[in-house]
Amino acid sequence: MRTESRRQKRMASLLREALSTVLPAELRPYSSSLVSVTRVEVPADLRTARVLLSVFGPADPEEVRGHLERRTGAIRHRLAAAAEFKYNPQLVFVIDASADTVERISRIVAENAHDDKTR
Repeated sequence: MRTESRRQKRMASLLREALSTVLPAELRPYSSSLVSVTRVEVPADLRTARVLLSVFGPADPEEVRGHLERRTGAIRHRLAAAAEFKYNPQLVFVIDASADTVERISRIVAENAHDDKTR
């Protein structure tokens, strides 16, 4: 596995920052859930970006992802206005399961700690 170049890291950082302002405005009429960009992965050609999201709140994460996929053109347009990129990358939205995994592990540890105290 290749390590990320400085350009890839910089592009991912700029995209993450720009998306943090663009996505809330795009989702406001659709959902009251909090959507957080956990990570952006950019390949060496900088033409695509894999945006990992965490969704907190009542909305179904897959529905939020689907809404963002449908609105990708508008989101890319807003990104172009917010930041100057040589290439405005194609966006692929993915639900980041790591937050759910951390929550599940924390819950299991807490349950085990409670069981140990009752023994």
